[in-house]
Amino acid sequence: MMGQTAAAFLGTVAFSVLYGVPRQYYVYCGLVGGAGWLFYSVLTGCTPCTVTEATFFATFLVVLLSRFLAVWERCPATVFLTTGIFPLVPGAGIYWTAYYLVTDRPAEAADNGFAAIKAAFAIVLGIVLVFEVPDRFFRTKRKHR
Repeated sequence: MMGQTAAAFLGTVAFSVLYGVPRQYYVYCGLVGGAGWLFYSVLTGCTPCTVTEATFFATFLVVLLSRFLAVWERCPATVFLTTGIFPLVPGAGIYWTAYYLVTDRPAEAADNGFAAIKAAFAIVLGIVLVFEVPDRFFRTKRKHR
């Protein structure tokens, strides 16, 4: 599980480079992506959560971390969100759906496609719910020097 989390961290950092995120945020982006993947892995491996539920809760965590870091670093939350969500995107499910369609196995294609769509909707729902929380809940009081 830790190897996968490290891979999610590195993949998220690489995605940050690809998306042109400023260098000072690379580690934060990696931490957000790694934390989301670790939470997803724990939920799918150690609890009775379905993949869709785990994706939703991991997305919820990624968006919360993104919003807190956005306030902390005084930058847009999308800097951390677009890269941090990368490990949770159901790319393999979409790939296998297309593969099964091409190889004329419609039942498997439908199963994989439906699972990918459910994961995508879980991601959207997690993002929308956290962004509905007012900004004041993410602000921290800093002492003046």
